[in-house]
Amino acid sequence: MDRRKSIKAMILGTVSTAVLVEACKSSATTVTEVNMDDRMQEEKDYLVKVKAQPNFFTAHEMATITILSDIIIPKDAVSGSATDAKVPEFIEFIVKDMPDHQVPMRGGLKWLDLHSYKKHSKAFVECTSKEQIGIVDEIAYPKKAAPELAQGVSFFNKIRDLVTTGFYTAEIGVKDLGYMGNVPNMWAGVPDDVLKQYGLAYTEKELKECI
Repeated sequence: MDRRKSIKAMILGTVSTAVLVEACKSSATTVTEVNMDDRMQEEKDYLVKVKAQPNFFTAHEMATITILSDIIIPKDAVSGSATDAKVPEFIEFIVKDMPDHQVPMRGGLKWLDLHSYKKHSKAFVECTSKEQIGIVDEIAYPKKAAPELAQGVSFFNKIRDLVTTGFYTAEIGVKDLGYMGNVPNMWAGVPDDVLKQYGLAYTEKELKECI
């Protein structure tokens, strides 16, 4: 299954219109850079405070997140990858904005490396692309995953949610969806084949008024 297509199908059914409209309104690259012109001063001050915090993830953890992000949403002929949408930076922002994510994310990244060492005697970032995909495939499908990999499955579910949220609330992701927002349209009338099916037709007057 094309991962991008399956993820897009999920996002179209779960991401709120408000989020997409906000992303469309802004020329920002990620939701961490949204236009704050219409924000309350308290919210502006809070966002500045969050961004000013020291980085939570280490360089090694960020490298791992970067690889996982592009495995989850790779570059294709339509648009760029998750890292092109600055998803790793988005995740860094989110764990500082919502600290409840910090322990699960750090614990999950550590689990990933430990599992990688067991399988390949090296950290996840040091594995070949084929080895990395092999590890991800073990934890990406909850119903197929081995019971002993439950912690890895839980972690991958969380990071997949963060990656898809970061990507599809960024400008590049909104464009990838083809989301147009509230735009005027014109109804072309009942199709000719349907009119013929019921023995109906528009009068010249109706066609002239429609045009």
